[in-house]
Amino acid sequence: MVKTSIRFALGSAALVLLVLVGAAPAHAQLDRWLRGLSGSSAGLSDAKIADGLKQALQIGTGNAVSLTSKLDGYLANEAIKILLPDNLRTLEQGLRLVGQGARVDELVVSMNRAAERAAPAARSIFVDAVGAMSFDDARTILQGGQTAATEYFKDKTTGKLTTAFAPAVEKAMNEVGVTRQYKELTGTLRALPIGGADAFDLDRYVVTKALDGLFVVVAEEEKKIRTDPAARVTDLLKDVFGR
Repeated sequence: MVKTSIRFALGSAALVLLVLVGAAPAHAQLDRWLRGLSGSSAGLSDAKIADGLKQALQIGTGNAVSLTSKLDGYLANEAIKILLPDNLRTLEQGLRLVGQGARVDELVVSMNRAAERAAPAARSIFVDAVGAMSFDDARTILQGGQTAATEYFKDKTTGKLTTAFAPAVEKAMNEVGVTRQYKELTGTLRALPIGGADAFDLDRYVVTKALDGLFVVVAEEEKKIRTDPAARVTDLLKDVFGR
C-alpha cells in the first residue's frame, strides 16, 4: 500500500511537470521553472529587496551626478544638451544671418556649463531619498517598469532639487557670464528689425532643463542595472536584479 502511494505521488508530480513543460524543450522549461521557484525576486525577503534596490539607486544616481557634473556632461550629450529657449530659437536663424552666430553659440555653451556646475547639488538629495525609501516602495519599484525608480525620484525630489539647483545655477550663470551674454543678446535683438525678445527668466529655464537632463541620465543608469548584467557590480545587485 505504501509503495502504491509513493508510485502515485511520483506519477502525479511527473504529470504536473509535464503540464508545466508544455510543448517547449523539457530541460530548458524545467530549468526555468526551478530557478523561478528558488531565485526570483518574489522569493527574496523585503529587507533584501530594499537593500538591493537602495544600493542600485545609490550607484545609479551617483553615476548620473558624476556624468552630468563633468566638463561637457550636458553640452556633449545630445539627449540632455540645453538649447536656446524658444523665444530665442525662433530667431536664431536671423541672428546668425546678421553675424550674431558666435554669441548664440557662446550663450548655449554657458548655459550648459552652469548646469554642469549645479549638478553636484543633487547628490545629497538623492541619498536622502534613498534612505527614506520603505519596503513597499522598494518592492513596487523593483516590480515596476524600466524607469520606475526614476519616476519615484521625480516625485520625491523634484521640489528639493529645484530649490537646491536655483542658487547653484544662478551663481554658476553669473560666473560663466550667462546673464551678461543673455542681456547683451536680447538687447541686440531689440535693436534689430527681426524682432525683440520678451522678458524671460533664464535662470528658471536652465534649472528646469538641468533637472530634466539629470533625470534622463538617472533613467539610463536605472535601465542598465535592470537589463545589463555587467552593470550589476555587487553580489546583492545580482541577487535582486539578476533573476
